[in-house]
Amino acid sequence: MRYSVLIEAVNEAGFEGYYYAHVPSLDLTTHGQGMEGALQAAQELVEAWVAEKQAHGETIPTERHSVIAHIEVADAILRP
Repeated sequence: MRYSVLIEAVNEAGFEGYYYAHVPSLDLTTHGQGMEGALQAAQELVEAWVAEKQAHGETIPTERHSVIAHIEVADAILRP
């Protein structure tokens, strides 16, 4: 099985150098140090999640198609 992972920097004090790893198809999120650490954490989380689902005889969702899109919000809207 193959799943897309969205990597995003953690912007919180004390977590410099850490990244979130989102697996949208499974609605799972984890984090790790550096991008590689985040991807490794995502790999481990998904493997554990799949094993748990299989142990309970549940269906494992597959990713059909993933697209990352962007939108822009006008600066005037963001200013108070």
